[in-house]
Amino acid sequence: MPVIEVQRQLLPLLDSPNQGARFYNPELPSTEPFVPGHRTCAGCGPSIQYRMTSKAAGDNTILVGPTGCMYVANSSYLCTPYNVPWAHTQIGSAGSFTAGVAAAYEAMIRKGKWKGPFPNIICEAGDGSASDIGLASISGALYRNHDCLIICYDNEQYANTGIQASSRTPYGGMTTFSPPGPMVPEAKTLFPKDLARMMAAGHPHCYVATASVGYPIDLMNKVRKGLNHKGAAYLMIYTPCQKGFVYETPRSIDLGRLVVECGLYPIWEWNPEARAYDYSFRPRNMRPVSEYLKLQGRFGHLHAEHIAKLQNFANEQWRMMGVQLPDALIRAADAKNLVNMASAEQAAAIAQTL
Repeated sequence: MPVIEVQRQLLPLLDSPNQGARFYNPELPSTEPFVPGHRTCAGCGPSIQYRMTSKAAGDNTILVGPTGCMYVANSSYLCTPYNVPWAHTQIGSAGSFTAGVAAAYEAMIRKGKWKGPFPNIICEAGDGSASDIGLASISGALYRNHDCLIICYDNEQYANTGIQASSRTPYGGMTTFSPPGPMVPEAKTLFPKDLARMMAAGHPHCYVATASVGYPIDLMNKVRKGLNHKGAAYLMIYTPCQKGFVYETPRSIDLGRLVVECGLYPIWEWNPEARAYDYSFRPRNMRPVSEYLKLQGRFGHLHAEHIAKLQNFANEQWRMMGVQLPDALIRAADAKNLVNMASAEQAAAIAQTL
């Protein structure tokens, strides 16, 4: 029996990657693989990301959802918001399950058991799965170069189980596993794992990129680049969590832009052909980290020295991308030029009014 060649989809890129989320873009596809009616929180960053991602991928898409917020909140009572095939897998088997789906479709197409082009296969894993519990299986799928896109929707915590710290929780972030107190006033003492760079360094043949819900066109283009890439691709996306971050519900997109503008979430791409990072994406503004921190109750306990430490971290990220720092950001890294955030008690009281 003759072997049938696997035909892959080629998705066009959109214009204006630096465009804000509140601008109308007539090029956006009309398809809605992620439909209304989901049960996530108001302002949920992962659900915003899910809609953008699936919209960019189109209707010929298969979604894989390891255990996490977007599984727990969206698959109860025999009802889901997914308008394309979606499958749940265990939190630790994100990569192996997705690799199996990709391998099965390639085999079925070659044997003539599946007609049409190879579907876009996307795994949507939270940072608990992608950075911690399922890290090994995802690394295996990338290493074996299965034709799929693995996404880490990064809300920087274990959210659906009650806001526990993950390896992606930022320094100073208050969670139920990292509360502030007299002995550890800053709450979480460790900086987040540099997950996307780990994936690029360890799997240089893969397309790897970072994105944020604050820049939807850039996000959707990177989804399409990852799907157009023949082989494995990895995308880490900043997706704020209203429940864990403690902020006003309408500010999700604002946070998605501020985190980039203050340097805490660098936006870049890894080019597997050139074996080099592309830092050409630039936010239109550069801001001190305090403008991002002050909108969130999880940072309400921080002292000036903690804010200065985060500013130093952000400044190093800018330098890594080859960006010259303005004097204002250099001064903001000195605790003498800063003031404390509200106390944890004041932050909690404010949170009750949101």
